Amino acid sequence: MTIENSRWSQEFPKIGIRPTIDGRRKGIRESLEEQTMNMAKAVAALLSETLKYPNGAPIECVIADTCIGGVAEAAAAATKFAKSCVGVSITVTPCWCYGTETMDMDPSTPKAIWGFNGTERPGAVYLAAVLSGHAQKGIPAFGIYGQEVQDAGTTDIPHDVQEKLVRFAKAGLAVAQMKGKSYLSVGSVSMGIAGSIVNEELFQNYLGMRNEYVDMSELVRRIDEVIYDPAEYELAMSWVKENCVEGPDNNPASIQTSREKKDQDWETVVKMSLIVRDLMVGNPRLNELGFGEEALGHNAILSGFQGQRQWTDHFPNGDFMEAILNTSFDWNGKRAPYLVATENDSLNGVAMLFGHLLTNTAQIFADVRTYWSPDAVKRVTGHTLEGAAANGILHLINSGPAALDGTGEQSRDGQPVMKPHWEITDDEVEKCLEATSWRPASLEYFRGGGFSSDFLTRGGMPVTMSRINLVKGLGPVLQLAEGYTVDLPADVHKTLDDRTDSTWPTTWFAPILTGEGSFTDVYSVMDNWGSNHGAISYGHIGADLITLAAMLRIPVSMHNVAKDQIFRPRVWSNFGTSDPEGADYRACTNFGPLYK
Repeated sequence: MTIENSRWSQEFPKIGIRPTIDGRRKGIRESLEEQTMNMAKAVAALLSETLKYPNGAPIECVIADTCIGGVAEAAAAATKFAKSCVGVSITVTPCWCYGTETMDMDPSTPKAIWGFNGTERPGAVYLAAVLSGHAQKGIPAFGIYGQEVQDAGTTDIPHDVQEKLVRFAKAGLAVAQMKGKSYLSVGSVSMGIAGSIVNEELFQNYLGMRNEYVDMSELVRRIDEVIYDPAEYELAMSWVKENCVEGPDNNPASIQTSREKKDQDWETVVKMSLIVRDLMVGNPRLNELGFGEEALGHNAILSGFQGQRQWTDHFPNGDFMEAILNTSFDWNGKRAPYLVATENDSLNGVAMLFGHLLTNTAQIFADVRTYWSPDAVKRVTGHTLEGAAANGILHLINSGPAALDGTGEQSRDGQPVMKPHWEITDDEVEKCLEATSWRPASLEYFRGGGFSSDFLTRGGMPVTMSRINLVKGLGPVLQLAEGYTVDLPADVHKTLDDRTDSTWPTTWFAPILTGEGSFTDVYSVMDNWGSNHGAISYGHIGADLITLAAMLRIPVSMHNVAKDQIFRPRVWSNFGTSDPEGADYRACTNFGPLYK
């Protein structure tokens, strides 16, 4: 078994479809059986044709064996779902049903209800009644109600209903895929960064995840005792020599390391990549080599590497390891990223995980380094910012861990994108590699040496930057900013980039402004960002992130998503409709973490 096959050996969570019906026999129920079951089949077809798991396979839906007219059939559906690895439920109906008798009572499963908008039967009445029951019992559910009246018997799903079904399903599957997985902390706190103080309450109570810990000395042990696949190591080294171009050494000549030391660093960073991946997900090859315990891994869907400074003062830095694992390809070909948070910033890691599970794409990890105003750019370079950048830009830059997908060298319809791994072509892999150089690490930062990835993200990509922050007494909060990557003239980029560390990858980001609050101007976005890091995901996924956060009971403190795109459980409106942001905080506080 290959490592990729073993990585996906656990069953993915499925979506359970619950067709509910008026339980009255001798005419009413019988007349509705076919329409109700067809609604369930139509939803299952829509979701299976639209969404994919991280390995590229279509998502699977499980439909209850019968329509659900009362508590006995509800229990039978729950039993089937439990045996079928269902982690998300969607209830559908065209008619009145007995609300609390037919509802899904599992408090930890994300759930939505689509009540058919038709005049022949009161599906909308059931929707309102059962959502009231969910609110009264403290089990929030998402209500889906189409804007237009449909004719009885139609099998079409209106566009607005489709949009909500897909948004709910994406977020619900993200919740279900995190449950039971691990965050692997390799090392401890990096340079006093609060995000690398791993908060077990966040992972266990809000995300349903375990916390696993490994000292960085484990990498030394595995390197010294050759606890990795030697054959894969040789393959990886050959691939690196052929595809990873070493850039110029920016260190002063007096402290530059020798060619021999650089070659040794390459060997070490490749071994580090193999070892951290194996620590996360295991490797069946290790069992064949006599390392049965190490072959199992830590079932980690996400990890973090402390690096600085206890590691990097002596050993090569983790930049190559983080960059290549976060990327959608390596020496074994194209594959889903292995998410690794630099500096063990677990909070930014969670934002990366959210973005990846919602999009199946690689994530860019970066410092939210600098706000450049139009006046400051003009003063320093003589250039007038224009287009998406006209109001100013944020310089997103960090040492190494940004996925190579972040070069923007993948394309769709002639535009730069970041794709799920199964859509990436061999030519696009080559372009991402060609756009990246590996600079010898700045020895003032990284005394142990190593290499940092250096690239410039192409402009024109819609992206969303997000971050989880922890606030004492409040808990986790999510913030996000939708915007675009932007191109600058080469000389302007160089002038600005040279003012920081030009060995690191740069993304120029222009957030979309609303003229209000944190999005009054670009400065306000920077000024209100909650930490030094941000996770950048391809696409404008702010609405999906808001839905996901509501499922987990994490309030959103900052966003620039249009109000008509925000989709939360119906009970949120009971906490106030004139102040949606405040209602979100009150609802999350009231219901508490999903798994507590």
